[in-house]
Amino acid sequence: MPVIIVTGRGGAGKTTTTANLSVYFAQKEYRTLAIDGDLFLPNLGFHFALENVSYTLHSILKNPDVDPEWAIYKHEKTAVNVMPGSTRLQDVVGISPKRLREIVELMKYKFPVLFLDSPTGLPFDTLPTFEVADYQIIVVEVERSPIYSFEAMIENEISKLKVIGEEYGLKIGVVLNKVRESEDIIEHIVEEIEQNVGLPVIGIVPFDGNVPESVNVGIPILGYKPKSDAALAFYETGEILEEWIFKKIKKV
Repeated sequence: MPVIIVTGRGGAGKTTTTANLSVYFAQKEYRTLAIDGDLFLPNLGFHFALENVSYTLHSILKNPDVDPEWAIYKHEKTAVNVMPGSTRLQDVVGISPKRLREIVELMKYKFPVLFLDSPTGLPFDTLPTFEVADYQIIVVEVERSPIYSFEAMIENEISKLKVIGEEYGLKIGVVLNKVRESEDIIEHIVEEIEQNVGLPVIGIVPFDGNVPESVNVGIPILGYKPKSDAALAFYETGEILEEWIFKKIKKV
């Protein structure tokens, strides 16, 4: 079953994207698992109000006797299965990402859809999991990428992440997030990415003040305020991703 790795720089909204696309697939009745692969600065759990739990991904990484199922929690409001990371310093220190690949490979056969949230920048923590992944989403924060510097950002960020995905044979798409720019500017950015970089833009998510509020209450915006601008955009992105992945596969 497909594994989708979400990558991007710090603050771009990759964890928000991971959370909301997971909600989309759960709403479509796919049994969906979201894993926090940011081993040193995990925060996926906050998006689902799972910051204080007994077992986490770090529990499994530190102790091979811990059943991975113990660290999976079904979010009541969205039906997403979440494997959060631990934010406690004593759990983070001394861990190795090598076993993360084994956990992802095991879980991909138990869940029809698996999202893996990567660390910021180049995803060294999750790099071993690229071997068992199928798709990569690169999240770009347009708000901090004015048009006059966007070409430089493509070279320094999108292209580097693209090279990693291509090295492992992944299908790659781009999501533009926190968009405030005019339609003309966005059209230029999309054209630059699709024609010059050769990657499809599968989502354009506007800046929406409801998103931070949804994180604070622990319900991703698609479940918290489904009619908000960002929620509608994440839903459309989910539709494109679902068609992209399952167009030749019967839905489970």
